[in-house]
Amino acid sequence: MSTSDQLLVVIDPVARHGDGEAVRIAKDVLSAGATTKVCLPDGPEEFDRVLARRGSRRPVVIGDDRALLRAVSLLHRRRELAGCALSLVPVGMSSGALTLSRALGVPMGAVAAARAVLDGAERRLDLLVDDSDGVVLGALRIPPLGRGAGGGPAGAGSPEEAGAHHHPWLRTCQSLVRTLAARPARAATASAPGPTRLRVEVDGVTLVDLDQPVEAVSITPGSSGGGARIQVRPASVGAEAAPLEATARTITVSGADFRYRADAVVGGPVRTRTWTVREGAWGLILPG
Repeated sequence: MSTSDQLLVVIDPVARHGDGEAVRIAKDVLSAGATTKVCLPDGPEEFDRVLARRGSRRPVVIGDDRALLRAVSLLHRRRELAGCALSLVPVGMSSGALTLSRALGVPMGAVAAARAVLDGAERRLDLLVDDSDGVVLGALRIPPLGRGAGGGPAGAGSPEEAGAHHHPWLRTCQSLVRTLAARPARAATASAPGPTRLRVEVDGVTLVDLDQPVEAVSITPGSSGGGARIQVRPASVGAEAAPLEATARTITVSGADFRYRADAVVGGPVRTRTWTVREGAWGLILPG
């Protein structure tokens, strides 16, 4: 029996509790085509421990985008990505939880994905690694503060607003303060540099500087060693400004404190962050 026929099937608890039928189908298909060891970790720490002790077995993750990101992040921290091809059977609570998996080319059905694990081929993919050793598999975005870049989902209220929900008197005070301060606040925003003023440097060259407010920045690692694709949308006045685009291996963003969304995870706030492309740094089994 070859190593490629020996699988470590790690079932993310979210998938197990969210769609047990899809998990069962995937297990049946995998067990019929290979020798499998099935692990049911109860949480993130056990998930990491099981994957770290995989031995010579080829790891298969049954779960959503966050489970895939957790597996890649662990193998990156252990410096084991180069010698380990990952497989994924995507099972999520919603289609939004599988956006990255779909973009990477992983089949969406449990049967098709499990068959790809057995019959597919490894494809080496580029990885974005930041200066705090975080990884990005699919896309990184820096929207303006207050447009989904904060610690919660886009459109989520602030902690003060959450507290006001439980204390009507606080909501009344906040409403009064906003009414009294509305005009001065707008004037200050118009004249002072805001959190959307960022310096974006690509391979040491400034693409946009602090004197040009931006609507959004997106960075996407390539799949063929060509570097990451960067797009900066300047804030427009009147006619819409054309986006600035570049391809680079090192991207540094700096300026006022900003947050960023890397795949499904929000990072920051930071004042500067550098992402570097690691060419062909990780392998994913995809349909041949």
